[in-house]
Amino acid sequence: QVRLVESGGGLVQPGGSLRLSCVASGSSFSTYYMAWHRQAPGKQRESVASISNGGVTNYADSVKGRFTISRDNAKNTVYLQMNSLKPEDTAVYYCKAFFGRLPDYWGQGTQVTVSS
Repeated sequence: QVRLVESGGGLVQPGGSLRLSCVASGSSFSTYYMAWHRQAPGKQRESVASISNGGVTNYADSVKGRFTISRDNAKNTVYLQMNSLKPEDTAVYYCKAFFGRLPDYWGQGTQVTVSS
């Protein structure tokens, strides 16, 4: 069982930055792949970025060069550094832990609003 708690969301102006954090409780955090997803109003949830248990990262085309995912296994935490934010980045951001045939675990989400 893995419990995920996100934080760091908020209101930011276009061009600004935010860093999201997701702290995991439970066993074997370092085993899991971690990902950030987001869901804007009226839209489907979409993948933003992921990081393997070995540190390999992947990004959606819409955030490449602006967002950076990282993890600190000693702190059971995954981060999403978001720079050059745009209004279209406005969404609820969710953290996910996944690995093979094990169940996926999701956090409760944190709201990010990009507006002037």
